[in-house]
Amino acid sequence: MGWAIVFALLGALLFGTSAALQQHAARQTDYAPAHPGEAGTPKHGVVVISLLRLIRRLFRNPLWVVGWCCNLLGFGAQAAALHFGSVALVQPVLVTQLLFALPLSLRLRHMRPDWRDLVSAGVICGGLALFLSVRGVAPRADEANRGWAILAGLVTAVAVVLIIGLATGRKPAQHSFLIAIAAGLCFAYSALALSLTVGDLVNRGIAATATDWPGYALAVATITGLLLEQGAFAAGSLPPAVAAMNITNPVASYLIGIFAFNVTLPDSATQLTALLIAAVLISAGAIGLAHSPSVREDRQDDTGVRSGHPPGPTPQTSH
Repeated sequence: MGWAIVFALLGALLFGTSAALQQHAARQTDYAPAHPGEAGTPKHGVVVISLLRLIRRLFRNPLWVVGWCCNLLGFGAQAAALHFGSVALVQPVLVTQLLFALPLSLRLRHMRPDWRDLVSAGVICGGLALFLSVRGVAPRADEANRGWAILAGLVTAVAVVLIIGLATGRKPAQHSFLIAIAAGLCFAYSALALSLTVGDLVNRGIAATATDWPGYALAVATITGLLLEQGAFAAGSLPPAVAAMNITNPVASYLIGIFAFNVTLPDSATQLTALLIAAVLISAGAIGLAHSPSVREDRQDDTGVRSGHPPGPTPQTSH
């Protein structure tokens, strides 16, 4: 379990760095979520069309490309963590990426963390310490039930489609929040697919992996999650989007990990109490960082325009 935590923390550092860099680049674009009924905009698929346009612009931004490379390295660290530990163990640890993303995001805007940021960070660390220290709360890796894994993928896909439909036409803050939840679901399932893919590579080789479904499920879930993530970053400020993903991802991963793997559920009063308290602390810390006064000026109002700035490309702090 020790190596799983080490690689999970390394992945969190890389993912957090990627999130801060990519969001900073995304906020330099003129992206705005399309709304049904706008001139030349179809009523269906408007979210996907807007995101594809955004990605095309972002690939021309060197800072975003650096963030993308950090993301790829983060997936490598995550794969190593999932080789040594279970999905239900690794994904909650990855919530610490918010602890790395926020300071870097503030640094890019020449700001410093507020004391409440430090309190929220401490709450997250306390929740993770409780989650990892009580025996039986963090399930260990076990053999996957592939039938249940496929069913979990179908349920996840339906949920993502419904959330995207719900986000269409919403105000920017609501749009960002909902799209971030959908991205979190995609990343939760991609962790399961990544775990199965790593198992195939280690135990069966490259040829067998190329003919098995988990690798393709991993590609679809990851690409979809990254696409939705960029839309969430561009439509709203970084902490609310990352907080939504960092709450959705570990919760969904814990449930998927228990659902798709033959692991024993926490059953004692001590284990259940520790799990509940850990979940509350991690979620409270993530929400606290999302509502930090340090990032409040970066939020959009309900019209989608930052206070004091006209519509159009969002102004950035000069460097």
